Amino acid sequence: MCRIDPIIFESVLEKKKCRPMIHNGKVMKGFVFVNEKDIKSKKEFRYWIDLALEFNVRAKASPKRKKRKKKID
Repeated sequence: MCRIDPIIFESVLEKKKCRPMIHNGKVMKGFVFVNEKDIKSKKEFRYWIDLALEFNVRAKASPKRKKRKKKID
């Protein structure tokens, strides 16, 4: 799975061998699954890594979850 820029999401889906991530029946724009069998060279592998790293700098981090307090019986 790669997280890529949502702006280029549609064009990447059209050009490359990947599929969108679907969560609860909804397409998660910016997330794609890449089948390792479709990556035939280091250059193709690097393409996906570079797309993900390029967006990673601008991606908004998920909020930190609060720790739950343990119940004392």
